[in-house]
Amino acid sequence: MSVFNGMRISASGLSAERLRIDVISSNVANVKTTRTENGGAYVRKIASFQENYDEKLGMLGVKAVSIEEDKSPLRKVYEPNNPDADEEGYVEYPNVDLLVEMSDLISASRAYESNIDTLNAQKDMISKALEIGK
Repeated sequence: MSVFNGMRISASGLSAERLRIDVISSNVANVKTTRTENGGAYVRKIASFQENYDEKLGMLGVKAVSIEEDKSPLRKVYEPNNPDADEEGYVEYPNVDLLVEMSDLISASRAYESNIDTLNAQKDMISKALEIGK
């Protein structure tokens, strides 16, 4: 086991949480988007991760697997004067809930901070170990 394995794992966690924060930011930015390039309302995105493990090296951290669309239904609001309304006067809005996004953002921010604290602790331990050898 390398002395830098812990740092590699923390760095992969930082990258994963940064991607998660970027996806959440995109969801919040598109909370009212009723028309996308593909047509229809914006669909909430979710980042998926899995462990990154190698038989020879052991645990390498976490890696992003995909950014998937949320399968929950879109919100329908009756707005007959809206240009995006269907024949019945309903407009499809994204399935983005700001409360969910904000709680996910807080969770991702805390995980990011935790990875930074872990990385700093590992740096301190390596530094102290090097001082012992003086």
